[in-house]
Amino acid sequence: MNTVRTTAEESAGPPKVAVVTGAGSGIGRAVAVELLRAGWSVALAGRRPEPLAQTAAAAPAGGGTALTVRADVSRPEEVAALFGAVRDRFGRLDLLFNNAGTFGPGGVPVEELPYDAWRHVVDTNLNGAFLCAQAAYRQMKEQDPRGGRIINNGSISAHTPRPHSVAYTATKHALTGLTKSLSLDGRPYGIAVGQIDIGNAATEMTAGMRTGALQANGETAPEPVMDVADVARTVRHMAELPLEANVQFATVLATTMPYVGRG
Repeated sequence: MNTVRTTAEESAGPPKVAVVTGAGSGIGRAVAVELLRAGWSVALAGRRPEPLAQTAAAAPAGGGTALTVRADVSRPEEVAALFGAVRDRFGRLDLLFNNAGTFGPGGVPVEELPYDAWRHVVDTNLNGAFLCAQAAYRQMKEQDPRGGRIINNGSISAHTPRPHSVAYTATKHALTGLTKSLSLDGRPYGIAVGQIDIGNAATEMTAGMRTGALQANGETAPEPVMDVADVARTVRHMAELPLEANVQFATVLATTMPYVGRG
């Protein structure tokens, strides 16, 4: 793990501390950079050290402090090490952005989906989110001052599936249940839990949508995308609310993507 300082000393008290999983690319990178820009101390978690270092380097001068930690969120021992490193380095935790996830093999009919592929998606998207939330919850409950916030990265697929996406869709529906249960259980301890459902943010993972994505009627059609920076600003807004206020669910999507009604 490496610490990268990107700021001068804060003048108004210590900065808030966040963990962003899947911080090496896409939405995770955009959110991490946005929080660093705003002066947060951010632990950047992911499976590959090089992209994490690139995220830390992308943060503007005059922002917060980045700590890079290699961690596979599907492995309990690595999640424990991640949150231990955050506690040792920063002393507390104010925000978990539970973002790490995978689509799995795209375009595979349910009857052809290998069990190993199903299991990989479940282990990353659902089990990983649970393990990180559990570790964050334990730390937020015991720290002084107590409390914090967890934001789960859901998806439009937490509401409506795409064709041939059974593993991804099932985990994102389950993530909504996880969000609701954590939100309820966190009330006595000042832990606010919400979810952001994102549709067609322009990242490496959605690059193919601009050329053509399979639709429910069997046709392939290009879909609009939106700037991932708009997602990052929304997460930051949710994160910076006082703990007495919570965005339980937010949906942020490309305005004309085929989701509302029949497209």
